[in-house]
Amino acid sequence: MPSELEELVGFLHDARLDVREIALQHLVQYSPAGANNQQKIFKYDNCRAIPDLIALVGEKKGKTVNESLTILVNLCDDEEFRTLIAKDSKFIQFLIEKLPHKDNLNADLMCILLSNLAKTDYILRIFEMEIQIDDSQKDIFKSTKAMDCLMDMFVKGSERQINKYAVYDYLAYFFADISRFQEGRDYFVTEQKYDNVIPLTKLLVFTEKWDAKVRREGVASTIKNSLFDVEKHMLLLQEPINLLSYILGPIALPGNKGLDDEEILNLPDELQFLDEDRKVEPLKEIVITHLESLLLLCSTRKGRDFLREKSTYPVIRELHKEAKDEEITDICDRVVQMLMRDEGEQKPDNEEIEEIKEIVNKIEEINEDVEMKGTDDESDDDGEMVVVC
Repeated sequence: MPSELEELVGFLHDARLDVREIALQHLVQYSPAGANNQQKIFKYDNCRAIPDLIALVGEKKGKTVNESLTILVNLCDDEEFRTLIAKDSKFIQFLIEKLPHKDNLNADLMCILLSNLAKTDYILRIFEMEIQIDDSQKDIFKSTKAMDCLMDMFVKGSERQINKYAVYDYLAYFFADISRFQEGRDYFVTEQKYDNVIPLTKLLVFTEKWDAKVRREGVASTIKNSLFDVEKHMLLLQEPINLLSYILGPIALPGNKGLDDEEILNLPDELQFLDEDRKVEPLKEIVITHLESLLLLCSTRKGRDFLREKSTYPVIRELHKEAKDEEITDICDRVVQMLMRDEGEQKPDNEEIEEIKEIVNKIEEINEDVEMKGTDDESDDDGEMVVVC
């Protein structure tokens, strides 16, 4: 016999919309995970609540859509729920097509839902997904591929230029998680036919967007994950991409503190005249992610030599002096060890890359999930899923 709360969940399937909306209003409070987790009530009747909630997201009333999305976002903490939602390709397509609408009050909440769904490999269907584009949107989108459109929304909508109600910051978490998969990495480091641009390069400018913590964090993780493709390192490091500038920039000290003239002249051009009052990345987790990216760039002899030529060691040396956190100083030490070690006879590129691939595969198995600890909203105990209260 169903409990009272399970009976309430059953009303999400009522024939009358007003009854469904009343049930929805009362159920939002039971959707977050945590100490008083009551998500199991939504498994009543073989998880019938999931398709019911998905249907309610398609209603016209903003409050109804908001409450339905909020419950779905929170239920993503449960793998069974997350999988059921992610399997619904039509719903994923609906969300993406709805995101750029100027009257969409819930676009950012939809981005959070997409970012949570990227924890499952079902989301990879997005790379074959085409979406419908309105005539009014053709100035924004030059491709009908869903992934291309998400990239354009993230880049062009950051200052509310597309939708005054949305900044699309949480797509950064979506990109970070999807870049854990080989298909995702391939996308970010491959020039796309529709605009002849490598997608990762569109994200680099956001490593120093100081008013958007979520955006900086997700972009930093996307960069790091993309660097697991060792063969692409030199392409990304060299002109015109200059990836190193965007990794070192957020962690370089103001005014190139502690560097002598020769070390400054060897820096990437963009970092040779840093202001005394410039901002340095304040969040430990993001600093660590950038340092991990440097470690990945140290995977090959060519990468290490390039970093040495560009004064990477002096930048890390000074960061180590200023850092108060043990985790940061430890990873600084690891980068320094890679850059300052004696090099033996250089191996052929293909032999070195194959060895590094084996190491990278082991790292991926151990550290399968992207580490993004804490958000502006509350998160679950593992610090991975975004929760809306």
